[in-house]
Amino acid sequence: MDKLIIKGGNRLSGTIPISGAKNAALTLIPCALLTEEAVTLRNLPRLADIDGFQHLMGQFGVSHTIPGKRPEEFGRNVTLEAMRITSSVAPYDLVRKMRASILVLGPLLARTGEATVSLPGGCAIGNRPIDLHLKALEAFGAEIELAQGYVRASAPDGGLPGGSFDFPVVSVGATENALMAAVLANGTSRLTNAAREPEIVDLCKLLTAMGAQIEGIGSSDLTIHGTRKLHGATYRVMPDRIEAGSYACAAAITGGEVRLEGADADDMASTIDALRQIGVGVEADRNGMTIAANGKLKAQDLTTAPFPGLATDMQAQLMSLLCLAEGTSVLTETIFENRFMHVPELARMGADIETSGRTAVVRGVDGLTGAEVMATDLRASMSLVIAGLAARGETTVRRLYHLDRGYERLEEKLQLVGADIERVGDD
Repeated sequence: MDKLIIKGGNRLSGTIPISGAKNAALTLIPCALLTEEAVTLRNLPRLADIDGFQHLMGQFGVSHTIPGKRPEEFGRNVTLEAMRITSSVAPYDLVRKMRASILVLGPLLARTGEATVSLPGGCAIGNRPIDLHLKALEAFGAEIELAQGYVRASAPDGGLPGGSFDFPVVSVGATENALMAAVLANGTSRLTNAAREPEIVDLCKLLTAMGAQIEGIGSSDLTIHGTRKLHGATYRVMPDRIEAGSYACAAAITGGEVRLEGADADDMASTIDALRQIGVGVEADRNGMTIAANGKLKAQDLTTAPFPGLATDMQAQLMSLLCLAEGTSVLTETIFENRFMHVPELARMGADIETSGRTAVVRGVDGLTGAEVMATDLRASMSLVIAGLAARGETTVRRLYHLDRGYERLEEKLQLVGADIERVGDD
């Protein structure tokens, strides 16, 4: 298994290209199940999760083609075609490693009238039940059965009639599944208190390009007028706001100046606000943003929340940055109850952090020291890389499969801006 060797202390300077968004791509790929025509996704990031999802799509008879592209380029274009659905079963072996696999439930049910999907896996960052996915589909007329670790969903003869569902709490995945089920329903469906993350807006834009009729895009109240048939489309995946925020933290913790080419500031307002409060300069334009940090970092109290609040996926990276800030910071995690697993690893590097429930108190220290650390989940992995870039000496980050799920060619991008980072085999 590979590991990263980071020799800290280099000031990052230069340009990092921002890839297509992982979280958006994993929602856009299953849209191919909704039509027999080809769906082409441009700027799809090269990630383990994307490859895994494409393999899952093959289980249903979906073909995919990848035009030739130079290996040094980031991202790729992929054409998916589900002319005929050959299976409506998503087996455990293909689903267990990736929570996003549950997103095939809605489109399979809408297209074929039935779906059998294994309960999903993914990062162990807390209890993430799928009950809201199932309740929304039931509100649209589906019959749901849970048996032997699988969800079995079926629609009445003639398809889902559609309906209304009011989310008791905001759920990104459940909103996405409900949207994909509703676009082929026989009637009009309504979702209230729906999630409104940029990735959901991206999903709505693709569905609209395929012929879906959706009102209220970008708001928490969505009305979907079901249509009998959708057509193919070509669509460019939005830039990854979490990747951009992560590299912004990397630039800031090294006192560097880095251009994030292609980043969309409109999708990152809460992250940009947090960075500026900490003392990091952020200058945005329509083609990206520039991160500059040459002053002292300042402690801040931050709380994660559904969009437009601070993304939970940025909490660990910002915590690493605050480890070197002057004063005491308090981070409150409201989305997941077990998302401080990176704290013991940061402590091995000299960080001063105490946790209690969903709150972490970070007391800034003068410096971090390189150490051997182990990644526990995707964003925790990136927090350790960020800390390693600023630490004195050498940091070894193990269990890179977490990073490979969400960051396209991480070490290559950091090398572009002067980081001393290398991927090596673990003997």
